[in-house]
Amino acid sequence: MTSKYEEQTATGDNTTTKSGGVVSSVVNWIDDRIPMTRVWNMHIAQYPAPKNFNFWYLFGSLAILVLVNQIVTGIWLTMNFVPSAEGAFASVEYIMRDVEYGWLLRYLHSTGASAFFVVVYLHMFRGMIYGSYQKPRELLWLFGMLIFLALMAEAFMGYLLPWGQMSFWGAQVIISLFGAIPVIGEDLTLWIRGDYVISGATLNRFFALHVIALPLVLVILVFLHIVALHEVGSNNPDGIEVKRKKGSVAEEDKPKFKFHEYYTSKKDVVDAIPFHPYYTVKDILGVAGFLILFCWVVFFMPEMNGFFLEAPNFEAANPLKTPEHIFPVWYFTPFYAILRAIPDKLFGVVAMGASIVMLALLPWLDRGKVRSIRYRSVWHKLNIAQFVVTFLILGWAGATPQTVQSTILSQICTVTYFMFFVLLYVYSKNEVTKPLPTRLTK
Repeated sequence: MTSKYEEQTATGDNTTTKSGGVVSSVVNWIDDRIPMTRVWNMHIAQYPAPKNFNFWYLFGSLAILVLVNQIVTGIWLTMNFVPSAEGAFASVEYIMRDVEYGWLLRYLHSTGASAFFVVVYLHMFRGMIYGSYQKPRELLWLFGMLIFLALMAEAFMGYLLPWGQMSFWGAQVIISLFGAIPVIGEDLTLWIRGDYVISGATLNRFFALHVIALPLVLVILVFLHIVALHEVGSNNPDGIEVKRKKGSVAEEDKPKFKFHEYYTSKKDVVDAIPFHPYYTVKDILGVAGFLILFCWVVFFMPEMNGFFLEAPNFEAANPLKTPEHIFPVWYFTPFYAILRAIPDKLFGVVAMGASIVMLALLPWLDRGKVRSIRYRSVWHKLNIAQFVVTFLILGWAGATPQTVQSTILSQICTVTYFMFFVLLYVYSKNEVTKPLPTRLTK
């Protein structure tokens, strides 16, 4: 199947060339050497999006927005940051107090980190309720989970850089977990730290990974995530595929038909509309609403009562003074609660890792034939609801001092967390579902 640009070139029907403008001449010159216009049409301008996208389909675009914010503000922060044990904390204070608008850059970056996880968690939740991980989108889901893991690593390493009390001791606790791994644990811990204790060497290597390596990995994974999405097409709230007209090229050649090639055969596909301008306008409206809330937090509550920036982190790191309570940042606390719920350190680490692995295995644990929660059984809806409640309780438990009551609560919620996946595997095979619509609904 040839592209629109290729057809125009073959037939000589190239209106931009006829216009004779300088801009169109430059665009045509570039198109002759790299398919810029074709890629723009394929992946943005004429990408076929299902017509019934709702609020939940906003968070993919917001994730890209926040990623750009983190990269741009991070570049500016590194211009005045000193990656050494002696100068890191002082350089952050210098950025906050003496660099023009340095305080704004720092708060945009710190608030952006939390906003990134809010957006990603909601994006993942949307995938869960509408079955966006099911065939043929398994690889798309796996790329998303790899992005999530890279984001967690990026956030953890960036959290150490201000070299405050909670940064220092939080890194001490998390890195020590690797020591529980049999045989290689101690050597692995030493390799990660680069020293026998958390020191300037640790800070230096975390800085390099946070600023160069992991952002590069994130950008590559996001690119692969989008390519995988546009290869199989977007899911929708109904969880059914966009229909092809009978007798069309798309209908007769289903195995070879690529969803993103819709723009060459618009008339053959129903219930899909071009992403631009319909969803670009919708996303711009959503971005405006998001930025209002985001800027309100940046300007009025950048610390968010200690959830985004903890009070101990405004003190310089002191290896001789341990904070009264050591917690990770809020977006790690659900997994930290699972870790603390198990007395044995090794099994705690295994359970924490398994909690993420189980999410990655959702495409194979869910054996249902229906994707969307709209048409699935009451049992599935209740299971999703208990998973959300469990995750929120674990997040709260992981951010509070460890007591007998909080430990018991964490243990109960750890069981219910994993029971979500077990129950899903059991009932999804023979789940009684509602009839699916033949066309997309609102």
